[in-house]
Amino acid sequence: MNYELFVAKRIISGKEYKSSISSPIIKIAIAAISLGLVIMLIAIATGDGLREKIRSKISGFKGHIQITKYDANNSDVSVIPIDKNQNFYPKLSTINGIKNIQIYANQVGLIRTKTDFEGIIYKGVSTDYDWTFFKEYLVAGKIPNFNQKRTRDILLSKTIVNRLKLKLNDTINVTFFKNKTSKLPSNRKLVITGIYNTGFLEFDKNIMIGDIRQIQRLNRWNENEVGGFEVILENFDDLEHIGAKVYNEIDSTLDATTIASSYPGLFEWIELFDNNTWFIIIIMILVAGINMITALLVLILERIPMVGILKAMGSSNLSIRKIFLYNASYLIFVGLFWGNIIGLFLLFAQKYGGFITLDAATYYVSEVPVSIDFLSVLLLNMGTLVLCFMMLLIPSMIITKIQPSKSIKFT
Repeated sequence: MNYELFVAKRIISGKEYKSSISSPIIKIAIAAISLGLVIMLIAIATGDGLREKIRSKISGFKGHIQITKYDANNSDVSVIPIDKNQNFYPKLSTINGIKNIQIYANQVGLIRTKTDFEGIIYKGVSTDYDWTFFKEYLVAGKIPNFNQKRTRDILLSKTIVNRLKLKLNDTINVTFFKNKTSKLPSNRKLVITGIYNTGFLEFDKNIMIGDIRQIQRLNRWNENEVGGFEVILENFDDLEHIGAKVYNEIDSTLDATTIASSYPGLFEWIELFDNNTWFIIIIMILVAGINMITALLVLILERIPMVGILKAMGSSNLSIRKIFLYNASYLIFVGLFWGNIIGLFLLFAQKYGGFITLDAATYYVSEVPVSIDFLSVLLLNMGTLVLCFMMLLIPSMIITKIQPSKSIKFT
């Protein structure tokens, strides 16, 4: 029989335990652990959620990897065409982790109404395009159908629609500017068949999705000439690894660029989330640990006579330390239990209710995104438990200083 655990249980279940002098301090320690865990859960879930949302939005507009001509100068306009007949298209079977490879071409244009105008980037895509991203953010209409003769259907953002006072199924006039093959602007009448809203204003304010054959005709390209290729990955974490492999697989006249290298400032900002999260975790564990140390010391000092009696009966310092460490571990478990209940409730409420909003112009999302990884939750709980317990080992050594002959006098 583990008598240390038995004594600890009797202490916890005793009526005097709940009405003792240490009771308020114990409650404060439990509350500190609960609050600390709630803050850590929120920090991890919102940090991961914001990172995933921003990554998915950038890759939704640009793909994970873009394959273009080496001399394209990273321009948003497709000037120099690439032959669509490449050994890596439509599928690069030598590399695992690639979900889709799709063609695209960009052209700068100007939407004109009777009272206003707006500059846009017309992104032409084809039947191989993965619409998963835009289906998620489609707020009106439908995805354009390119399985037909060259179509005038386009997908336009809610930002541009509201700014120009347009609506679904409107026919708009778009002027495309001159390029090397066409020195005069060209006009096209296009139909708004779908409206999307991602909340990523950097792209929402100027991206229009349409048929790549419109750009091929504008630039006087043949049907096998495209502006570039977008590679969609199954897992974003493989970006750099697969990006290097794709670069080695393509022709020497082509270049493969990851979105992380195309938007370095944005991705460096995203990586700061990890630093902030770790800082919060360290601070919260220290606060919880210090509160538990205080609670343990009060528990020991309150039961000095009991310690003296146990020592007089032959208990070792180690055994008595175990009794109080079991007691403190119980308090940690109680704090973790309520911290998980409250923290997960708040996270699920935000995930499905979205009651906390953000400025999309600053954070690229309209509400606080939440990503709940139960493995991270488990590791966080285990880490908090272990670290708090380790912080209690040194203060528990005060028991070795208590002498039976003096402590029993206080009974």
